[in-house]
Amino acid sequence: MTRYIARMFAVRIVAVLVMLVLVLQMLNLLSESGHILAAKGNGQRELLHFVALRLPQLASKFLPYSVLLATMLTLTTLNQNSEVISMKAAGLSAHQILAPLFLVAAITSVINFTFNERVTVRAAAALKAWQDVDYGPVPPDTDLKTNVWMQDGPNVFYARTVVGRGAAMTMGDVSWYRRDPTGMVTEIVHAPHAQFARPGWRLDRPTSFDVQSTKLTPLGGPRVYANAVDPTQVLMRKTNADGESLWRLTDTIEAIHGAGYRTSELDGRWWHKLSGPLSALLMPLLGAVAGFGLARSGKLFVRALIGMALGFAYFVVDNAALAMGNFGAYTPFLAAWSPFLLFLLIGEAVLIRTEE
Repeated sequence: MTRYIARMFAVRIVAVLVMLVLVLQMLNLLSESGHILAAKGNGQRELLHFVALRLPQLASKFLPYSVLLATMLTLTTLNQNSEVISMKAAGLSAHQILAPLFLVAAITSVINFTFNERVTVRAAAALKAWQDVDYGPVPPDTDLKTNVWMQDGPNVFYARTVVGRGAAMTMGDVSWYRRDPTGMVTEIVHAPHAQFARPGWRLDRPTSFDVQSTKLTPLGGPRVYANAVDPTQVLMRKTNADGESLWRLTDTIEAIHGAGYRTSELDGRWWHKLSGPLSALLMPLLGAVAGFGLARSGKLFVRALIGMALGFAYFVVDNAALAMGNFGAYTPFLAAWSPFLLFLLIGEAVLIRTEE
């Protein structure tokens, strides 16, 4: 019986996931194809490349939704065929009936976490880098960041591209904007390349543009600017938590925290890399209300709606908690785990109150 229910549930998870991903991928491709083809030289190959990079993200994000919908389909089918009644008549409790679903959901959570760490983060990082250059040629670097703005006291420092980490970080197409006390830009220093000079950044072949006289002046040899800017600022402003594995994100958080900056938002994302995949384990519990009660009573559809509402309410509360964590209203741990613990208690309360 366990194998029968588990196989039925697993097949429905895969079927629902494929359906969701295909529909969402088609809609996403329709919305982005114009931007992709607008870049010079792009064609069908680039469209397929976009699909290959986007598919892992869609599959990872909507796998818990697939588990929820598969729970509704599985339990509703078992209920309509009176199989749930037969199992309860044989002495099985509601938790025992749901045990195969929990087992499959737990395996699904492990697969989702592993898939995220090995595939999704790489695809997300590659897609983000491609989108940052407007779907044009991407420099061959695995740690590329683009369009980075940094504060240098009253002045502003900008880099079109940034590669590397720490003291080995280099920048391309950089501009340093000198501002007067009123905030107006008085001078723009531009250079094709910059390297960390400990402190500041050494600009190669810089040119100075005086805003008032509109005069462009070559400055000759390398010059050092932006002494208040360090590599940690780049990590703070351009760290893509979705594009970094759990271990790499840990190193990033430690570097930022060691420099004395706040890391609450990244801490919340770190914890969510654990609680997110585990949300699939909640779905059989939240959708369990659809599998019980008498099918002929006419309330099966209402039960299915209740189960679906509980499942989707979890995702709404989860996103809201992350947003509250980003604002500092919740601690990172609470922002990532409070929705999981809350709906675990709600699901258990509903199941025990109605069936146990």
